[in-house]
Amino acid sequence: MPKMKTHKAAAKRIGVTGSGKAFRVNSWRGHHLEIKSSRRTRRYAGKTVIGTEHAKQVRRLLPYLGK
Repeated sequence: MPKMKTHKAAAKRIGVTGSGKAFRVNSWRGHHLEIKSSRRTRRYAGKTVIGTEHAKQVRRLLPYLGK
């Protein structure tokens, strides 16, 4: 059986925590930050854990992520 291929675009955007949960960087934080209010940019800061409803899709895109 051939190896499964990792979806490279997803691999650049999704990581895994120490406990095995998938996380992503919040959107809208890329550029044009000067015109966005401080309140908005603080809201976009940090990372977000991807919900369990998307776990099957993430596992299909990234079969070797984590475990």
